[in-house]
Amino acid sequence: MSVRRRAAALAITAVLCGAAAPVAVAAPSPTPSTPELPAGLYGTEDPTYDGVWRQSLAFLAQKIELVTPATQSVDWLVGQQCDSGAFPSYRDASKPCDAKTVADTNATAAAVQAMVELAVHREVVDNGVSWLKSVQNEDGGWGYNPGSPSDANSTGVVAGALARAGVPLAEVTRKGGRTPYTALQTFALPCGGKDGGAFAYQPDKKGELTANADATAAAVLGAMGKGMASGNYNAAKAPVCAGGSGLTPEQSAQNGAYYLAKTLAGSGHLELPPMPGAEESAPRPDFGNTADAVVALAAAGHKDKAAGAVAYLEKHAQGWAKEGGPAATAQLVLAAHATGTDARDFGGVDLVKQLNTTGPAPAATAVPSPTATAPEKPADTSSDDEGLGLWWIIGIGLAFGAGIGFLLSGRRKNQQL
Repeated sequence: MSVRRRAAALAITAVLCGAAAPVAVAAPSPTPSTPELPAGLYGTEDPTYDGVWRQSLAFLAQKIELVTPATQSVDWLVGQQCDSGAFPSYRDASKPCDAKTVADTNATAAAVQAMVELAVHREVVDNGVSWLKSVQNEDGGWGYNPGSPSDANSTGVVAGALARAGVPLAEVTRKGGRTPYTALQTFALPCGGKDGGAFAYQPDKKGELTANADATAAAVLGAMGKGMASGNYNAAKAPVCAGGSGLTPEQSAQNGAYYLAKTLAGSGHLELPPMPGAEESAPRPDFGNTADAVVALAAAGHKDKAAGAVAYLEKHAQGWAKEGGPAATAQLVLAAHATGTDARDFGGVDLVKQLNTTGPAPAATAVPSPTATAPEKPADTSSDDEGLGLWWIIGIGLAFGAGIGFLLSGRRKNQQL
């Protein structure tokens, strides 16, 4: 389970399964005395651990569906940034950032991606990028907080943010020329065995790597230099795990996609690990990480291999998304969009409408659901030619009838993709 969503995921699990979250990572439950949440914030749950993250994911999902969030909501996210360029998970913006403000690389990367896609407040993007580059670890990667050991999830989401901001990842280097790609490949498991091609979250105390599906999804996107709002509508190539040394970032990403495709091939979904201290019970579906895997597979050119997972999410994930609030709903929107599925009719649920209701009313909404990341198609000139021909016929008829020649010109219609 990704650290960046640990509090939200545990809270949702507690609601749906009636299980207690581990004390070490659980977010405090809101109480009747909880102060009123700030205006502009999406969701109604305690934002202490995921305020910036869920707001950013909501914006990413809305943008790809051509929904413009309210200025009030955008201003809230902008106001979370510290003067250093960093974003915490959440802070009281009425007070300046200080030494006690815990900077969050994942929240910063998500906010940077959101602002890039919204194409507003470029200064927020540039300051965030500068800060992320300043806290890059010597191995080329990033941890959840500045100075913490690098992990595949944080490195993947930061790499995606830098790439979307127009920063060449090969030029983001540390001593010895180590780049984000260098760090990601240290988490990659070699081909062979049931977990071949996967990425680990981090090495364990013995330096060994254990496959982690969520880390793999994040690493696939990061290794390809793609953000969380991503998709590929062209390729349907068979995933292949490339062995040997000296792999390119693309090959490492494809190895990760190979693992994800194989893992999803059976049940169509990933599973949550057992709750710490809980008695052995039936496996529970991990809807959030399944959605992330769908996006990664589609971005790697394997949306056909994600079809079963999308069908599973359409059938089973609606309750989870509604309880999970903006971040969960946004994850389903991102998965739907990446595979060309209608987010406004996802298993009978209008995810876009559901997401919009978790925050202030959007400034503008496009209908029907677009496919904003689909490759642009060549303009279809057939209808224009036919229309042009019709006008010539009419013009000739008028010329003969009135004795006047007309000079007609055709105007190509603009097609909005």
